[in-house]
Formats: sequence, structure tokens, C-alpha cells
Amino acid sequence: MKIARFTLAAVALAVTSSLFAADVPPGTVLAERQEIVRHIKDEPATLDPARAVGLPEIQVIRDLFEGLTSQDAKGNIVPGVATQWQTTDNKTWIFTLRKDARWSNGEPVTANDFVYSWRRLVDPKTGSTFAWFAGLAGIQNAEAIAKGEKTTGELGVVALDKYRLKVTLDKPVPYFVSLTANFCLYPVPQKVIESTGADWTQPGSLVGNGAYQLQARVVNEKLVLVRNDNYWDNAHTVISKVTFLPINEESSATKRYRANDIDITESFPKNMYTLLKKQIPNEVYTPDQLGTYYYAFNTQKGPTADVRVRQALSLSIDRKIIAEKVLGTGEKPAWHFTPDVTAGFHPKKSILEQHTQAELNEQAKALLAAAGYSPAHPLTLTLLYNTSENHQKIAIAVASMWKKNLGVSVKLQNQEWKTYIDSRNSGNFDVIRASWVGDYNEPSTFLSLLTAGHSGNIAKFSSPEYDALLDKASRETKPAVRNDDYNRAEQIIAERAPIAPIYQYTNGRLIKPWVKGYPVTNPEDVAYSRELYILKH
Repeated sequence: MKIARFTLAAVALAVTSSLFAADVPPGTVLAERQEIVRHIKDEPATLDPARAVGLPEIQVIRDLFEGLTSQDAKGNIVPGVATQWQTTDNKTWIFTLRKDARWSNGEPVTANDFVYSWRRLVDPKTGSTFAWFAGLAGIQNAEAIAKGEKTTGELGVVALDKYRLKVTLDKPVPYFVSLTANFCLYPVPQKVIESTGADWTQPGSLVGNGAYQLQARVVNEKLVLVRNDNYWDNAHTVISKVTFLPINEESSATKRYRANDIDITESFPKNMYTLLKKQIPNEVYTPDQLGTYYYAFNTQKGPTADVRVRQALSLSIDRKIIAEKVLGTGEKPAWHFTPDVTAGFHPKKSILEQHTQAELNEQAKALLAAAGYSPAHPLTLTLLYNTSENHQKIAIAVASMWKKNLGVSVKLQNQEWKTYIDSRNSGNFDVIRASWVGDYNEPSTFLSLLTAGHSGNIAKFSSPEYDALLDKASRETKPAVRNDDYNRAEQIIAERAPIAPIYQYTNGRLIKPWVKGYPVTNPEDVAYSRELYILKH
């Protein structure tokens, strides 16, 4: 295996195929029938990568198609259709495609297929709900094309030859390669789409380049996939048949799982966690998810405009109690905004980890006193959250901590989603519940949220130093230096306290003991069926 080499001059990667398909240990006794049944939460709206809207489609599409890159069990980027890539400035990228990549009809997958597919993604005529992703990825002119201001031919992607793809970005994006694993950048078959039209995703018509092909589909009942013999790594795929069952009620899916009708659920009811852990402990998984639950402070007006007040409130939240007692379904305390599982992030210990909660409470009292608050002049504020049992439980717990530790009088206010969004957008709050799940697996998907121009900057935090730091990190080619930038950004968040990270998300599911290879350590929950296998049972 060749290891990635990073230098100022270039970035390149090439690995052997052994990283891709099912990794079956020697001596493993496999079931004769390698067939698996997977639960998805809803009927897929489409199987067209450019028109997908949510997770139900994405789970199936990942089996039917393959992008330039894929992810391993830990969420690290590994080659897909591309075997290697190079850049000297994080702005111009050249991908070399494998010559044995084939569509399910046997035709080769070429650089032109990606040019066509990416142009189609941003073409307003396609109406893709994920056209924005190409802009987020920084692909040259993507945003202007999606707005109808430029033509698709001006997109920054060209085929240098049959097996080399050149991508030009509007700005340096050091993590661009990780974005190419996203489903919306998968290639689609131009000839099939142009000859078949809207029906190209139907069984018998759909041509993909993934490990499986669509055999049958019964709307609201099942989708059946079978092996694609033309897939470049078909020899290392074990599962021969994948059936996806769309069931939107978690309790119904759990019942069918327990009746052995399903091998992997997409989720399970939170209120069944304790019971399931007691009855089938080895089948309950709560893998880390690329997401953080946090409180945002109003930095522009009211008592929380004072940084000392924000620091005090953040320090006095006992995150261990929230994660372990109030929630208790595998969540972890958030000592920083960026989740621990984020690729390329090596966090330094925050002040929250360096002191006991009692010590943090003492610091918080001193800060609040310095801000002019005392038993004679107590701090009063409003904590806003959107209606939800979990949000309410956390709000009650935090309000209790603030009252006990700091003497703060907290008014809890819950609003339905639309009203809550209006209040959030208008800045009509002191403290507000929020959360962020990463669009991609790199620290900037979280840290950029607090830059001055970001629409998701609920706290309206403004720091030229912070913005300059994120801009610097985006241009940095040395991962270690970029990580230092990200740690400094986290330090600024801790010092200025525009937000108070509370806990890191998990993504619970049930998996049968005979199913092996599920990547529970992947923070984006990317699970390709070609990585799975069934033990004899």
C-alpha cells in the first residue's frame, strides 16, 4: 500500500484495491446465501444522484454508483473511480481514473462522464436540490451556472484525456478530495439518459457504475439490488443481493428487525434504548455522528452581548451530566465545537477538560460578578428552543445548573419550528438551542459556521481574527499547520464564547450479530453494501 504524501509542491494518493470491498478475516465461515435486508426510513424520491433529496435515496445510490473517491470504515478518503490525484495549490486538481472502471452495461467509465455529470448537476434545467454542493466545493463558476448567469460549458471541469480529469476551483479548497465522495458528484450515463429520458432509473433501464444494479422495485415496499458483474472490484464483493425496505416508523422497523425480517435498521426509538440494551446488548449500536448540539448566545444585544456573561454561562454547563444522565443514549460531551470524529482534526484539550466542574463553576461566578451581576442584581435571561421533548429536557437541566451555580433566573421559551426560525433569524433571543451536522468530513464545515458572512452564524459573532484564521487554513497545504489553525479557532470560540457546545451526536441503529463489516466508526454513516458479509448462522 502506498501512503499519501503531502508536500508544498503536490498532494498525491494511490492505494491497492484491498481497502475497498469486504475485509473477511481468514478462517471466517460465511453463510451460503449472502443476501442482506436493510431498512431505510422512506421511499426514495429518486435514484438519480443529481435529483436525490435525502438519506433514503442516498443509501441506495451509494450501492448503484461510485464517485471519484469513496470512504473507508473510519471515514477516511480512499480511491474510487480515481486511483490518484494531484494538486500544487489546492485550487487546480488532476484526477487519474482507473482503466478497469465499467458501467453495468460493460462500457468504460471515462473523464468525460464526470464532465457531463457535473455539468448536469449545476444546470438549472436539471433542478437539482444539491446544485449548491458544487458551489460549496468551490468548483469554478458552479454558483453562477446554477443561477443561470453562466453556461454549463464554463464549469471548471475538463477531460484532459480519456482517463484524466482536471478540476479548477474558484478558491483553494484543501479538503476538495473529500467532497468528491459525495453522492451528488457521482457519474451518470449520458447515452442512457439521453435515449431513455426520465425513465432511465427504472429497473431494466438503470445503468450505474457501482457494485450493484437495480433488479426490482415495488414502490413503498422494497428495492432489490444484485451484483454488478462489471464493477471493477466485483471479485472482492461478498453480498450478492441487497433488499432495501422503506419503513418510516422506527417502532415498526424495530419489530420487523426483532422478527428477523431486517438485518440492519436505520434507527430505533430512543425510548427503547434501555430495554434494547438489556435484551439484545450486542446488537445495539450508537456510533458517533458528525454533529454537535450547542447553545448560541446573542452577541449583539441583551446581557449576552457581554463576553464575560457568555463565558460564565458556557463554563457552568455540566456537559457530562447532559450527555450521560439527561440523554444517556451514547452521546459524548462536546469539549469543543468540532466533533472528535472529524477527519484531520486533532484537538488540543480545551479549558473545559482541564478543570473539574467545581473549578469551572468558580471561574464562572467570578466572571459574572465582574460583569456586574450578584444576588442583589441577578442575571435574568430567556432560553429559546424549538418544541421537542429532548430539547425541553436539556433546557430544564441547563437552566437548573445556571440557577444553582450562578443564581441566574432563566425563562424557558419553546416555539414551533417556523416561529423558532423567525426568532432565530431576527435575533429575538438571549440564548437559543441549535445544532450542526457536517456537510462534509473536515473541520471547516463546523468552524466556518462562525465566520461573519455565514448564513448559519446564529450568534452573529464577528471576529476579524477568526475570519482571517479560517481563510488562512483554507489555503494551507500542510495538514499539521492547518490543524494548528483549527485549534486556534477553537480557542477563540472558547475565549469569546459565541456558542456553548454541549454534546456530540450519535446515530443509533440495530445490526444482527451475523452481519459483519458495517462501518460503525464512520462519522458520516457511509455504509456500502459491498463492504458487508454474512456469517453462517
